[in-house]
Amino acid sequence: MSVSRERSGDGRDGTGGEQPMRRFLIGAVLVIAVGSGSRAADPAMERVEAVLGTPAYKTGHWGLLVVDAKTGETVYEKNPDQLFCPASVTKLFSTSAAMSDLGADYRFKTPVVRRGDVGTDGTLKGDLILVAGGDLSFGGRTGPDGALLFEDNDHSYAAGSFKATLVNGNPRAGLEHLAKGIKESGIKTITGDVLVDDRLFEPAASTGSGPSRVVPIIVNDNVVDVVVTPASKVGEPAVVTIKPETAFVSFDAQVTTAAEKTTASIEVAAIGPRRFTVRGRLPVGHRPVVKIYEVEEPAAFARTLFLEALRDQGIKFSASPLGDNAALSLPARPDVAKLPIVAEYTSPPFKEYAKVILKVSHNLHASTLPLIIAAHHGETTLDAGLRREGALLKGLGVDISSIAFGGGAGGARADLVTPRATVTLLQAMAKRPDFSAFEAALPVLGRDGTLSQAVAPDSPARGHARAKTGTYWLNNGLNGEALLTSKALAGYMETASGRPLVFAFFVNNIPLKGGNVNDSTAAVGKLLGSLCEVFYADAAASPAPGTPKANE
Repeated sequence: MSVSRERSGDGRDGTGGEQPMRRFLIGAVLVIAVGSGSRAADPAMERVEAVLGTPAYKTGHWGLLVVDAKTGETVYEKNPDQLFCPASVTKLFSTSAAMSDLGADYRFKTPVVRRGDVGTDGTLKGDLILVAGGDLSFGGRTGPDGALLFEDNDHSYAAGSFKATLVNGNPRAGLEHLAKGIKESGIKTITGDVLVDDRLFEPAASTGSGPSRVVPIIVNDNVVDVVVTPASKVGEPAVVTIKPETAFVSFDAQVTTAAEKTTASIEVAAIGPRRFTVRGRLPVGHRPVVKIYEVEEPAAFARTLFLEALRDQGIKFSASPLGDNAALSLPARPDVAKLPIVAEYTSPPFKEYAKVILKVSHNLHASTLPLIIAAHHGETTLDAGLRREGALLKGLGVDISSIAFGGGAGGARADLVTPRATVTLLQAMAKRPDFSAFEAALPVLGRDGTLSQAVAPDSPARGHARAKTGTYWLNNGLNGEALLTSKALAGYMETASGRPLVFAFFVNNIPLKGGNVNDSTAAVGKLLGSLCEVFYADAAASPAPGTPKANE
């Protein structure tokens, strides 16, 4: 049983993969901007130290670096060159590398090709092959304006949350687009098979909570959403529906409607290939609850949904929608590339995908980025993608000898960064022509994504920082409580006087005492939010660049 835990929303976010506990005993070096006199005369820095000295976090290892975005002048630093577990701040690095490699306007293309000829009567005497191109959303999140939709509490985190919300999208949108295009091409009947070519890159494991299989074909994050709605009367069965509706899965649901103050409890459990149960209770009047069932065969799942979309278009076929995806019968990839295209789906630009990855801290999508980078250069493995990512980060000016990654999401054991490397990355991205797209993808303090609840609604700093969060915690088997391995926040801020800052905050290794672990991690998130409030209010009062500094 995995001991990793991570959540999204309420100022929290998820990473994944078990991180090692670390203790750093090196003394901190603190550089503080002062005017004249001692550090004690600087109320802003006293407030920062008060936050870092919060008694409940006395075992924590802190690393901070705040610099002036225009001048590069250091405003505050503490352990800026020591290594920290970054949790989902890792996504800043993987998304930056992908954006610099692919471009903010890169679009995924998913073609369907035919192996065989089409007769004058519209009969394809052969196979249809959907060629997976690594599209992370495949139309399922695309809104009417072409932008990708997201909710602060994403469905990919639904296994550990009762707050998950579905976007108002159609999970089968990409497949339905292809089916319509196939009909328009004149194909009416398919005598052969319908296949999904998912060989763009080799499968890997996600380093985040949520869907665990990193593959080139992704439909609805390769999960079936299970929506449970209590009945209007106590004792009656709750209503359980799935999205997308498909014959690919079957389930047995036994969920009762309980009294109003009853604690909600819903469990989705796999009981065999393509089969699951739904058990539990929901109090009357409770909002509908979203849970997920991860499919074990993503290519077969996509194939079934594709065949169901073809059927909806009136296209006839002899292939079984519930059959396996016969990948061994596919031609070699170079031969597939030469086959005639009969339909194609083109995605929104990559900058929209970056928004989903960073706003809601989407682990599956972030874990896929190194492999997409690899595929962009004709390679197929995670190792190759990470090496490519390292070269891209080096090209952005990041000292890659000061960082380490084992994946793209932030939950690998190898994931370590320094505050300085993080700030360097952010400074480099701010100089790129696509910076506006990168900045727009970041959560906004107190307003959306994983920063929606990091400060109070009336906080003066609300809306004045765009930053990526990170959260990772483990169960401590000795006492049954949790250890917060990492809480992190890094991004851009504008102070009350308009001074632009780039910052990175990390705290590692904090035991969480009792209570609800989600509430406890959210409290640490609010602590980092309070640091934003300090610098928002007081960094503007720091001396002008060039003023002497005190080192302690």
